[in-house]
Amino acid sequence: MRDKTQANSPEAGDRLIRAGAIVFFIGALATLVTVAPLLLGTKPFPFYMFGLSMLMGVGFLLAAAGVLRSAAEGRRRARAARS
Repeated sequence: MRDKTQANSPEAGDRLIRAGAIVFFIGALATLVTVAPLLLGTKPFPFYMFGLSMLMGVGFLLAAAGVLRSAAEGRRRARAARS
């Protein structure tokens, strides 16, 4: 049985992976901005900026959830093709 999806169509977890990457890079940028004053010896940023740095972890978790969702979909397709 031939799959009816196109080669360039998005998979099950692609949106989560993309969103996770964007959130991760925003968190990485916030981390660089937050740490720079500490390394340069200037006045540190307010405490909430350290909270924005946590977006790196949130983005990583989103991307990991997308990868797991994509893998689960691949297993479902393999089982369906086998049957």
